[in-house]
Amino acid sequence: MEERKIRVAITHGNTNGIGYELIFKTFAEPEMLELCTPVVYGSPKLATYHRKALGTETVFSIISSADEVRDGRINLITCFDEEVKVELGNPTEEAKKAGDKALSKAVADMKNGAYDALLLGPLETNANLEATGLQLLMAGPLRVAVATSGMALKDVVEQLNTDLILKKADMLFTMLKRDLRVSNPRVAVLALNPKADGVEESEMIAPAIQKLVASGKQAYGPYSASDFFGTEKYHSFDAVLAMYHDQGVAPLKALAATENIVYVAGLLVPCAASCYGPSFDIAGHNEADADPFRQALYAVIDAARNRKNYDAPLANPLPKLYHEKRDESEKVRFAIPKKREGRENEKDVQQEQPQAEE
Repeated sequence: MEERKIRVAITHGNTNGIGYELIFKTFAEPEMLELCTPVVYGSPKLATYHRKALGTETVFSIISSADEVRDGRINLITCFDEEVKVELGNPTEEAKKAGDKALSKAVADMKNGAYDALLLGPLETNANLEATGLQLLMAGPLRVAVATSGMALKDVVEQLNTDLILKKADMLFTMLKRDLRVSNPRVAVLALNPKADGVEESEMIAPAIQKLVASGKQAYGPYSASDFFGTEKYHSFDAVLAMYHDQGVAPLKALAATENIVYVAGLLVPCAASCYGPSFDIAGHNEADADPFRQALYAVIDAARNRKNYDAPLANPLPKLYHEKRDESEKVRFAIPKKREGRENEKDVQQEQPQAEE
C-alpha cells in the first residue's frame, strides 16, 4: 500500500500581510503537490479575498477538520467564522488576532498528530512556540540557536542558568541528529561577556558544557562571540548556541543576509518559517518573493522525512538475545556449603545402610 504524502500544516500569519500571497505563489506550480500535502490553517473568506486581490487562480478545498485532508490538493481548514476586515498593509490588532487563531488551531492539531510538519506564516511574533522550543536560524551550513530568545537584554542575566543552557543544548543536539541527520554533532557555545571571563562563564556556562561533554556530547566553549565569528571558527561546527538574540542572529544575518530560515526545534513536529515578517509595505502589490517561504517548506519536508527514518529503528527494538553476565560470586560462595552438606548426608546414608543390613 502506498504511503500518504507528508502533510505540512501552514498558518496564514497576519492577514494584512503577505501570508496568503506566499502560499498561493508557492503552490501555483502543481509539482509542489507531489512533494507534500498542504493543510492551510486560515479562513476561506480571507483566502478568497487575497486570491482575488492577487489575480491568481490557485484552487483550494475548504475542510472543517484535519480528518478531511486529502492528498493532491490544497486543503484549507476553517479556523474561525467571524468576519475580519482586510486592510492590506495595515498592521491592525484584528489582523494579528486572526493570525493567532490560526496558529492556536494548528498547535492543537499538532498535539493530536494531525500532520507531519509545521510551516509558519509571516507573523509578528511566534513567542508561544519559542517559549517551549528553541529558535534556530539556518543559512546553509551555518546554524545559530539562541538560549534566551524572545526577551529583553536586561532580563537575560536573570533568566540564564546552567539548567536552561543544558535544556536548550539538548534540544539542539537532538534536532541536529534527528531532523538534520548529523550523526555526531559538534556544537560551539558562546560566552555571555565579551572576553568570556565573567562569573556567568565560570558558574553557569562552563559547568553546562562540562555536563554535556560528560554525557557524550561534543560541546565546546565558551567562546567570545567577536572572536568566534571574526576568525570564522563557525566553519568547524555544526551549530552554535548563543546566549541572547543579537549575539547570534546579528552575525548570521551579516554573513547571510538572505536565504535564511527560522527553525523551531524541540516541538512534536519539525517547524520552520521564512526569514521575512508580514512585509506590510508590499502587501497586496504582488511583489513578495516566495523563495524563502519555499525554502522553509523544503526544510520541514526534509526534516519530517529524516525524523521518520531516524525514529523507525527505535520504534520496535529487538529483545535481547543474551543474558548479561552478572557477578554472582556471593551466591556461589554461600551455595557451596549447602552442596557439600548434601553430599555428606548422602555419604552418611550410604554408611548407615550396611549397618542396618548387619
